[in-house]
Amino acid sequence: MKLPTFADPESLSYVYTLLQNSFDQMNNPNNTATSTNIRKRRRKNEDGGDDDEDHHDGSINEGGGKNKKNKKEEINGILTSILLLDEQEKQEIEDSKKVSEDEKFSLETNHKKKTKAMVDYYSNLEDGYSQVEESEKVRRRKTRNMSNSVAIAATCSENFEANSEGVNVNDVNSGKSNGGGSQRRLWVKDRSGAWWDECNKEDFPEDEFKKAFRMGKSTFDLICEELNSAIVKEDTTLRTAIPVRQRVAVCLWRLATGDPLRIVSKRFGLGISTCHKLVLEVCTAIKTVLMPKYLQWPNEASLRKIKNEFEGMSGIPNVVGSMYTSHVPIIAPKISVAAYFNKRHTERNQKTSYSITVQGVVDTNGVFTDVCIGWPGSMPDDQVLEKSALFQRANNGGLLKGVWIVGSSGYPLMDWVLVPYTQQNLTWTQHGFNEKIGEIQKVAKDAFARLKGRWSCLQKRTEVKLQDLPVVLGACCVLHNICEMKGEKMDPELMVDIVDDEMVPEVSLRSVNSLKARDAIAHNLLHHGLAGTSFL
Repeated sequence: MKLPTFADPESLSYVYTLLQNSFDQMNNPNNTATSTNIRKRRRKNEDGGDDDEDHHDGSINEGGGKNKKNKKEEINGILTSILLLDEQEKQEIEDSKKVSEDEKFSLETNHKKKTKAMVDYYSNLEDGYSQVEESEKVRRRKTRNMSNSVAIAATCSENFEANSEGVNVNDVNSGKSNGGGSQRRLWVKDRSGAWWDECNKEDFPEDEFKKAFRMGKSTFDLICEELNSAIVKEDTTLRTAIPVRQRVAVCLWRLATGDPLRIVSKRFGLGISTCHKLVLEVCTAIKTVLMPKYLQWPNEASLRKIKNEFEGMSGIPNVVGSMYTSHVPIIAPKISVAAYFNKRHTERNQKTSYSITVQGVVDTNGVFTDVCIGWPGSMPDDQVLEKSALFQRANNGGLLKGVWIVGSSGYPLMDWVLVPYTQQNLTWTQHGFNEKIGEIQKVAKDAFARLKGRWSCLQKRTEVKLQDLPVVLGACCVLHNICEMKGEKMDPELMVDIVDDEMVPEVSLRSVNSLKARDAIAHNLLHHGLAGTSFL
């Protein structure tokens, strides 16, 4: 029989004491019988009874053998009980572990089901909000068109009746306005647009105009000319249409200052709702009309020029862009709040922050060649990259075959994404390579600094709805490109410091070939005297 092992020293001590007492009880009767046998043997020897002595010895030995047998059986019974208890305890432990695992699996399954159900509910709720909003817009448009049609029909009917009776229309209208009839008059609040009228004059100072709209008059006129066909409106019987220049000015001033709509309303002498509508209309027109022209991926000739410029700057060949991801603060959304919660900004600012991301690729002049806008602020840079159209075109369409886009340490090393070394204890070669990568990365970071500096609406939480933000941010990127291409100098006072925390991705290496290529580039930089020496 195999004896059990005891992990607890107290249990072992208890069993040992029990067995020792059993052996003592078994041995003590033998010792008493032996001493008794010696005394009786002496008396028998004196009496000469040898036969009686042999008879007593046999009976005593037989009694001692029975006692030993009984004690062994008791010990065997004790050991068997101990074994049974030990096995029972092991079985109970295994059963409890199994129950715990079953409960854990059940809890995880329920959690996944609840999470999926909640995500589906939020998606359906968002779709419902969008449908209700669209239907509300359609209803308002129909009501407005109907009221305009009724007013026009009533005016035409009155004019016709007045002409047929030979009465002056002005006299009829004046008579009704003096109380002779129940004519309904259109009431419009009188607002002062003196500030814009002054800005719109030809002799208005160029510096003041540029300070207000972040661009010179010639660039402003170019944008108005490009957007004229998309945003122009015709005069109606009830009111005069807002001119194209004023429409564009309202949008640019709102984006440039980030001031509330009530301030914009006072500046331009328009209603608050009208200003909000104008901003969205002009931003939509910019994205539709100007983005295909001023924000697009370069052609082959432009790519060769960009590669030569980046190589001349850093010594790294085949670089076609510098990539960076920044965050734009927003008001807490009504749905999917956790997705837009920015933990890093909250910890730094000691204030609850929500944001959406803007990923951009720029050339050597800081002009955006690709943007990805609108993903929640809780997503790290590598996940935003994977969601972008650039990632799909590069991996599936071969757009970036044989070329590099330089990113920060927040991106993974891929066949077309070149990032710095992030491990500890870098060699001189790796230090020199990181320094050159930093020079290219600074181009993108400075571009975002100018973008947010020009259009201050990107620095503060805006009143624009979450679903309209990608259109507004896309318009800001297009306007930034136009200013950069037209050589619009930026006021140094408007420059801002870009602070976006970079998180090293969980899988920082996606390609072994790119790892070898990066090592080769770093080696060539150092041994051809192109690597920097500031790290020394």
